[in-house]
Amino acid sequence: MKNGLYTKLAWTGIQKNRKLYLPYMLTCIGMVMMCYIVSFLKYSPVFGSLPGGDTVQAFLNMGFGVMCVFSLLFLFYTNSFLIRRRKKEFGLYNILGMGKKNLALVLGIETLLIALITLAAGLFCGILFSKLAELGIVKILGGTADFSFHIDLQSIRDTLLLFVVIYTLLYLNTLRQLHLTNPIELLHSENAGEKPPKGNALVAIFGAVLLIAAYVLAVSIEDPIAAMIWFFVAVIMVIIATYLLFISGSVTICRLLQKNKKYYYKTNHFISVSSMRYRMKRNGAGLASICILCTMVLVMVSSTVCLYIGKEDSLRMRFPRNYNLNVSVESLDMLHGEPVRQSLDALDSICENHGYAPTNVLSYPTAAFAGLIQNDRILLEVPESVNQLMDIENLWQFFIISLEDYNRLMGASETLAEDEVMVYVTKDQTYDAPTLTIGTGEPLQVKKQAESFVDNGVDAMQVIASLYIIVPDFDAAVTAFSEQQTPAELNYIYAFDLSCSDDAQIALQQEMDAALSEIETQAGEGSGFSLLLEGVASERSFFYGMYGGLFFLGILLGIVFIFAAVLIIYYKQVSEGYEDQSRFEIMQKVGMTGREIRRSINSQVLTVFFLPLIMAGVHLGFAFPLIRKLLLIFSLTNFKLLILVTVCCYLIFALFYVLVYRATSRAYYSIVSAGERDQA
Repeated sequence: MKNGLYTKLAWTGIQKNRKLYLPYMLTCIGMVMMCYIVSFLKYSPVFGSLPGGDTVQAFLNMGFGVMCVFSLLFLFYTNSFLIRRRKKEFGLYNILGMGKKNLALVLGIETLLIALITLAAGLFCGILFSKLAELGIVKILGGTADFSFHIDLQSIRDTLLLFVVIYTLLYLNTLRQLHLTNPIELLHSENAGEKPPKGNALVAIFGAVLLIAAYVLAVSIEDPIAAMIWFFVAVIMVIIATYLLFISGSVTICRLLQKNKKYYYKTNHFISVSSMRYRMKRNGAGLASICILCTMVLVMVSSTVCLYIGKEDSLRMRFPRNYNLNVSVESLDMLHGEPVRQSLDALDSICENHGYAPTNVLSYPTAAFAGLIQNDRILLEVPESVNQLMDIENLWQFFIISLEDYNRLMGASETLAEDEVMVYVTKDQTYDAPTLTIGTGEPLQVKKQAESFVDNGVDAMQVIASLYIIVPDFDAAVTAFSEQQTPAELNYIYAFDLSCSDDAQIALQQEMDAALSEIETQAGEGSGFSLLLEGVASERSFFYGMYGGLFFLGILLGIVFIFAAVLIIYYKQVSEGYEDQSRFEIMQKVGMTGREIRRSINSQVLTVFFLPLIMAGVHLGFAFPLIRKLLLIFSLTNFKLLILVTVCCYLIFALFYVLVYRATSRAYYSIVSAGERDQA
């Protein structure tokens, strides 16, 4: 009988607070569904047979980890709204004779009921939509759809284990809060005001300085590898600054509005400003959370959509020609020797046998090495200080090219003296010093910086900038370099295009690989001679898999973060509606009409509601240069596409945000005007 009473109390508590529990339970169902789908896809055998499928599953495995952490943090955050609303009810039960152990039992049954409902519904929806998600990724990868349906027991196990742990932690956290409060505090928990934080001006100034510093960092970084390193630092700075500014800024705004008598002493402003000032801490923290989630959605979705749309451009940046042969040797004699020539002739012969003629041919030797630029000197023995974040951006990749090859490839007629060089720099970098010293060698005069050089795709896969050193005598330069006891990688680059289909290119590459493997075997295992042939047709599946996986993961996490932002907005409006209900009832009794209530609500919501959206747009704008540098690592150089996609994502998200505003403002109005309807 007693247990039946506890179960009835738990179920009645959920039903009576359905405005709070229904969105919470729908969110839990959505989280369970998403976690099952991601887990199902990462175990799916379908991707094993698809080109690029292993890359997609690697991203999904990472995505499942992100979902686990986010589900825990977000459900803790939303559960706090429920507990705050229910504390008054728990306090009443406590005064009527129900001890904290009894309350703990009621809450335990309540948690169990919610867990059973959400896990069952979430797994059902996850199983229902898992095949649709699988077909979506197969479509992204360009594979053939398989309509067989199966349920993955391992994914069910992982999802159940995750959310059992989460619900257990939520329950323990609720018990902790009940244990630390007494019945009187529980009864008055909803009406407990918040004291304005002290030192708001200092907090606001610190937040502004931190945000400006993050913005300066984002727009001032030029090197992609530095952008990759400092990105997370800038993100943390922006998150901290956003919370400080919204919390202290809400205080400052309310005080300024209250001092403005013409604005404050109006029917539609008086109640709204007073209410905001009453809960300024939570108001600012909630708005900051919404702003951060909005920024995360915009950055993630715009970046992954842009990568996916521009995947072919990125592929061609990495592989400018259909075939690229890299011959690696250990000495100049081998570089100019018969095995290199034999390798090039083998490719030409195979193409000729199949009736194809190589076009757009790229052929030249090069010597590559890495070093650290300090002033006008290339340090070959990189000091330990390079491990520090501030020095990594000075780490470069260098290539020695002969003047003869440069003139032949570029159709130029440049000349160089014995002690002169030309340089060409990639990734929007510059080299302005008048001289260039390689290691401990003699200083070389930099005659000019070349405006362009042939694209071999090597720079596209490097996260650091490249500097091509064009010398009058290639062999002499390499010999002088080798005397410094620092070996350089000697390579012969041979690349060309063929006018045939992707299937024909893949078949030809298989034949070429077999011929090159035979030449490599003839040279001997320890000869220091190796061959690497890359074809754009065979690499396309990997690129599409990588960018398709990022796109799918970005959309999936974007949807999750959007739902999180919507739920925070909803709970913010609903919880504040319940808090303001008594105030509006008093104002109605002294003559405030329903129309004036709606105007006051609009004033309150509009005063702060669109601040997160505006601030997210500002964050996105200042982060844009940093995002652009990061996307260069993925070989995306289409700047116009990035701008277009980012602007479209922001406008679409802003429209969605407005719709959420209208829906939540109605929920707020229905709560605060309930007293008027009851009286009628």
